[in-house]
Amino acid sequence: MSDLQTQQYLFDVQGYLVVENVLDSEEVVELNERIDEQNLPTPGKVQRFGSAPDGPGFLQWGKSFCSLLDHPKIMDILRFRLGDCFRLDRIYGMYMNNGMQRGGLHADYGASSPTSKAKPGEYYPFRDNEIHNGFVVVTWNLADTGPEHGGFCCIPGSHKSNYKLPQEIAADPEKASCVIIPNAPTGSAILFSEALTHGTAAWNGKHQRRSLLYKYCVSHMAWTSRRVALPKNIELTERQKILFREPADPHRHFPSLF
Repeated sequence: MSDLQTQQYLFDVQGYLVVENVLDSEEVVELNERIDEQNLPTPGKVQRFGSAPDGPGFLQWGKSFCSLLDHPKIMDILRFRLGDCFRLDRIYGMYMNNGMQRGGLHADYGASSPTSKAKPGEYYPFRDNEIHNGFVVVTWNLADTGPEHGGFCCIPGSHKSNYKLPQEIAADPEKASCVIIPNAPTGSAILFSEALTHGTAAWNGKHQRRSLLYKYCVSHMAWTSRRVALPKNIELTERQKILFREPADPHRHFPSLF
């Protein structure tokens, strides 16, 4: 699926989008080899690696990780959700071995978020760029994920819900028909809004799950006061450097990425 109009429609309706064949086999091998070099502990209670802010995270592991920052096959899709001015807010990797349990369903923005009951004047939605659309995650899949394996799961369309996630679904998502695990083969990218109710399904794959998550937000917003640092001794393009800027008003104090 490469037609941008179709991608925009599906992303808007579903709250997520799977784009296949973004990375070729050589790129996937390169990224996995760089991860292997880190001698990470066996995944267990800790399912994340290479996290940032507080340093550059896995971006320091090689230029191949930095090349994903503004991959040409995702930038126009991000532009549809975030506009011309957005920044990199957080990154981390996820890895899972066979038999590892699921995580909880959640949404960082929208009706099911912790901030949904905040009083007006303490939490500001933006009419033209509402805050629940202001964060988009790009998950790069370095191994097959899907219904038979596990991995990313979500409730399609939940980013537009006006009602909080029912406890019945949250407590037992495996039995809820509304919760799906989309097929996302090796080399694909999953893009989703942080307002989408999403989570991590139990991992049943015989291979190890490996995914890299890049979290972007509109330029005038931030998740935390900490920032992802520029990697040392790795040359970045001018556009990639913009993604590390401090939060600021779009166009007036933050340049367009396009």
